[in-house]
Amino acid sequence: MTATAIAPLTTADAEILVAAAHRAAEAAGVAVSVTVLDAGGHPLAFRRDDRAVLISGETSTRKAYTALQLDSATADLVDAVKPDGPFHSLPTALDKPLLFIAGGVPVRRDGRPIGAIGVGGGAPEQDHAFASAAVALLG
Repeated sequence: MTATAIAPLTTADAEILVAAAHRAAEAAGVAVSVTVLDAGGHPLAFRRDDRAVLISGETSTRKAYTALQLDSATADLVDAVKPDGPFHSLPTALDKPLLFIAGGVPVRRDGRPIGAIGVGGGAPEQDHAFASAAVALLG
């Protein structure tokens, strides 16, 4: 029995995600950075609004990476890194730092992870909403 191949996240998909997240942020009056990674953690698309804080470029990338590696929205992982949480030491245990702040969301196709989007620049709950709206649009 052979497994059905899952189509990878394409650059066209990544551009749709970036545009959708930026539209959602603009509608809320928030300047953001958006990063989209493929299943291997490689960047497919990135955009930082001119007015977005500079660090948002880095946070959007780390949020996407964290969502991809743990196949979970970063909003759902925040409590896991608190001092009594199961992932307490995880943010500093790896060569590439993870970021447990809401705004990273995995992108799945047929239930399997094919990449992730990260949004930075707004409040964490805003970033999560913008990323989630983009993923829902890609559907």
